Amino acid sequence: MKIILVHCHYQQPGGEDVVFEQERQLLEHAGHQVVIYHRSNFEVDDYPGVKRLVLLQKAIWNDDARREFAALLRAEKPDLVHVHNTWIMISPSIYSACCEAGVPVVQTLHNYRLLCPVGTFFRNGKVCEECLDHTLWRSIRNGCYRDSRAETAAVGMMLAVHRTRHTWERDVTSYIVLTEFARKKFLQGGLPAEKIFVKPNFVHPDPQLPAGDGNHGSASEGTYAIFAGRLSPERRVSTLLDAWTRLRSRIPLVIVGGGEERDQLEKKASGDNLDMVQFKGFLAHDQTIAAIRGARFLIFSSEWYETFGLTIIEAFACGVPVICSRIGAMQEIVDEGRTGLHFTPGDGEDLAEKVEWAWNHPERMRLMGREARREYETKYTAEKNYPLLMEIYQRVVA
Repeated sequence: MKIILVHCHYQQPGGEDVVFEQERQLLEHAGHQVVIYHRSNFEVDDYPGVKRLVLLQKAIWNDDARREFAALLRAEKPDLVHVHNTWIMISPSIYSACCEAGVPVVQTLHNYRLLCPVGTFFRNGKVCEECLDHTLWRSIRNGCYRDSRAETAAVGMMLAVHRTRHTWERDVTSYIVLTEFARKKFLQGGLPAEKIFVKPNFVHPDPQLPAGDGNHGSASEGTYAIFAGRLSPERRVSTLLDAWTRLRSRIPLVIVGGGEERDQLEKKASGDNLDMVQFKGFLAHDQTIAAIRGARFLIFSSEWYETFGLTIIEAFACGVPVICSRIGAMQEIVDEGRTGLHFTPGDGEDLAEKVEWAWNHPERMRLMGREARREYETKYTAEKNYPLLMEIYQRVVA
């Protein structure tokens, strides 16, 4: 099968970029012919000042990208196109080129941008579904995207234009969502049920477990707790630090990741005398996996509707259980008492109680680590994921 993969890379690398690369490798390893069409949001820097208005217009409908992509379709004649991200530099204009060429389109919904201009359903420190329950004008009034009403209006206009054109229903053949929770949200937002398939992400290569552990997990040998992810408001690392001020035990915490909140979080930790908290900054993916393997448990403190939570599965693959917020897809992925624990979102006291219990019950966490590893082997390996992806492709092509 010949597949064109489409992705616009973010300026700050994230889970979507990792998933795009992993699926590319999966398809190529299976013998498929893969053609890459990618742009980068670093191109945004070429549009300063007044030129930014041109960029915002391109985000709605990029004629240049459409012509370029139409030429690629004529030259390559693919069986299908699989889109991961078109924001900002590609735009949904390429869908109409696929429609004209008679090429089916699969779109992975890594975030909620079709329903929320920010893509997160998160505003002012809490979940916000005003655009889903009312209209996109709520986001413009609130200036949700980059704290700018003008830029939010551009995103809202992109969504409004393509809703009016019925782009999402007509030009996209099928959608991949990552969890049942996300599927329900997109159904609520109006996407046709028959076009939505649930397929989780996966972790590859398998990080394996430390020598001698077999499938028994490594949780009891971990010497610290860990958070790994972008340090941004919706990840609520501030709740994590609040929990650490309430602990009765001195539990080491490693925080891996960079982001706009890093400086203020480090200042908060210093001001609260949390000398047992280490900020490692951004690490390469293999270094992050190594850090997770050395942890007793991973904490996933997000308070937005994560569409998946790749870090959770990376922890599972390492035999490390997860303590996560009781919200959205996270409580769907982490089975309370079996592969980890849940805490009330935003509640530092409840999180502190869960952390204290987990630290003081290493054998129970070791058992959860075994179950987490078993969950990974059952659901989240490349070998388990490939047939799911192929089934979707075959149905779309048929």
